Amino acid sequence: MGESGTSSEPSGLSAKEIRKRKRREPPPDPQPLPGLIDAHTHLAACGGRTREAVVDIVDHAERVGVGQVVTVADDMVDARWAVAAAHWDSRVFAAVGLHPTHAADLNDENRAELEEMVADDRVVAVGETGLDYYWTVHSDTCADPATQKDVFAWHIDLAKRSGKPLMIHNREADRDLLDVLAAEGSPETVIMHCFSGDAAIARECIDRGYLLSFAGTVSFVNAASLREAASLVPQDQLLVETDAPFLTPHPYRGQPNQSYCLPYTARALAQVRGDSAEQLAVALGANARRAYGLPLQ
Repeated sequence: MGESGTSSEPSGLSAKEIRKRKRREPPPDPQPLPGLIDAHTHLAACGGRTREAVVDIVDHAERVGVGQVVTVADDMVDARWAVAAAHWDSRVFAAVGLHPTHAADLNDENRAELEEMVADDRVVAVGETGLDYYWTVHSDTCADPATQKDVFAWHIDLAKRSGKPLMIHNREADRDLLDVLAAEGSPETVIMHCFSGDAAIARECIDRGYLLSFAGTVSFVNAASLREAASLVPQDQLLVETDAPFLTPHPYRGQPNQSYCLPYTARALAQVRGDSAEQLAVALGANARRAYGLPLQ
């Protein structure tokens, strides 16, 4: 027994310490699955704050079949990192906007800067933007719902004016979010990032022509309703993403996520739908290229 009396590990670590250490370890490389594109990641949060670090991350992803990535901003600092990363490596593209929790940061100066960023050829989407009602009651700094709705409407307008896709963040705000989109008029391309709704919400999004992007959550043991929703989506309205460094797929939930982990989620999605993983990967990549206007490699 170790000193704690809870582990027989030679190191003397307790079971809790062993679990904590494991959570810091990145998952092993998956079997390669060619054709994939990571439709939503956060390179800066994954350590990609220099050209060399970004190249390392996307090199690792490319070795397992993930040829391109879209790195996404949460705030103005992240937006600047995202645009820089998209210029550091030709496999990287950016989405810029203010996460709904940061909606109160949208002032005249930030509006002007975001509009300038969206005009950049390496920026392929506006977002992530939307509504987040979870953090309104769990954080003292989260923007209130009224502010979130106003700023969401501004992002919708920016997407329409720029002709670029709108990348949606939605947490515990299904009805209000869809109502705002209906009232403002959706852009041509709407991407429901990390889709988390049930089958009824999925059907409404499908009927509106939105793309539904699934992250590692679709593989979680307790996500039966999400898997039901994923099984309903027409193949040409599907995307797959990591949302790295968050939402690492089962069985590595809680460990660090990066774009190289995307094949785990793609295979889980294929299993849910009864699709061939290899064929679905190619289709998912084609959908991302079409939605974001990405060049062929």
